Amino acid sequence: MHTIMSRIISIDYGTKRIGLAVTDPMKIIATGLDVVHPLNIIEFLKNYDKTENIELFVVGHAKTLKNEDSDSMKHIKPFVDKLKKEFPNKEIIMVDERFTSSMAHQSMLDSGMKKKNRQKKENADIISATIILQSYLNKKNYL
Repeated sequence: MHTIMSRIISIDYGTKRIGLAVTDPMKIIATGLDVVHPLNIIEFLKNYDKTENIELFVVGHAKTLKNEDSDSMKHIKPFVDKLKKEFPNKEIIMVDERFTSSMAHQSMLDSGMKKKNRQKKENADIISATIILQSYLNKKNYL
């Protein structure tokens, strides 16, 4: 019997760009997927789900250093509600994303990415989504 392998998608939601990352079918490694405009995200995810079977969504939960919801959550919460409506059979998990932006920039520096590429915000969005997803995978595998 052939079973369809599913993937986990992570979403770094922004009002201008949404960074996406995805697991391999074995759900071990997170890899950057794409950057999508917020107006196109639901259509993008529906098309992706048709071919790759999304198991669950991991969405970055924007918090302050005091562990309270940051201002960004006023945009993220309505997005998550829309995601639940559009994908009623998919689980959605929120993951603390407090340090992902600084980790993404450090990752770009450490990898020797040229300044011109580091300034492309899309690269940081994809790396942030990848960090969010990898941190979720790491927690899940060590619980």
